[in-house]
Amino acid sequence: MKTTFNNWYDEKMRATEELSTETDRAEATLEAISTIAIVGLSRSFHKDSRYVGRYLQSAGYRIVPVNPSANEILGQRAYPDLKSIPFEIDAVDVFLQPDQLSKVVDQAIELDSKPRAIWLQLGTGKHPAVAEKVDGNGIELYQNRCIKVDHQFLIRPKKSNSNYND
Repeated sequence: MKTTFNNWYDEKMRATEELSTETDRAEATLEAISTIAIVGLSRSFHKDSRYVGRYLQSAGYRIVPVNPSANEILGQRAYPDLKSIPFEIDAVDVFLQPDQLSKVVDQAIELDSKPRAIWLQLGTGKHPAVAEKVDGNGIELYQNRCIKVDHQFLIRPKKSNSNYND
């Protein structure tokens, strides 16, 4: 039986054909990725970025903190920017002010091994200029969406149900 929250998510994220298609893409992306760089991951336990990072880490993703003022977050080495990460990342989740998003997207596009996806967190709005930059680079862009919420409603129920079938 679906909860009220599941019904809410389905109603909101599938309200239009465009949103439904984007939600289907987000689901496929979340199933395919394993390493997520979180740009703006905070050292503070009370910040949303930290909560999202902990959630994704507990869901089995490798979290790579990107924060120039930290050495370590969530038990993982922190990097000052995306270019400093010495291994491939599958997705970039961005917790920065809207006026800083373009710079991070530029860094992601310039990586030798481009990430599969970039999530611009809920509350950052829609950015046509950023979308235009990403278009044609083989990177999926999710704007004004929370990667944690998407995982919580798209992936976690599948994982929970599979445990009952074993």
